[in-house]
Amino acid sequence: MKPYRLTRQQWLPAPLEKIFPFFSRPENLQTLTPPFLDFNIVEVPAEIEAGSLIRYKLRLRGIPIRWTTKITEWTPPHGFVDEQLSGPYALWHHEHRFVAERGGTTMFDTVDYALPFGILAWPAYKLFVRRDVESVFDYREKRMRELFGG
Repeated sequence: MKPYRLTRQQWLPAPLEKIFPFFSRPENLQTLTPPFLDFNIVEVPAEIEAGSLIRYKLRLRGIPIRWTTKITEWTPPHGFVDEQLSGPYALWHHEHRFVAERGGTTMFDTVDYALPFGILAWPAYKLFVRRDVESVFDYREKRMRELFGG
């Protein structure tokens, strides 16, 4: 299993006190997810904390997927980590970090992920998975600019 890494950084002209609460509400994930994924939250706790489980359903290239993530780190207002317990990847570890700077907030994302396709993982990654993952984060960046400026 070869892990891949996606890193992103985005500065927004909004204070940390506004950005982190937005990300701490799982229902906002639907706002940040491209419509082509037909993303829906199935189950979420009333309050997020370390150990919280969040269940989603979505469609990847038309295939219905159920996905469960666990919040493994929760350090408001500076960040959190979600990890896939079940879903489309062999590994999904997403670290969200937030830093107050230049009168706004810089968001940092580091996603380590791996594919479950055995010897087909590399061709799948090259043909569509990398592009799909990047397009999700491209959409999120665009939506964050629309919501918070920058």
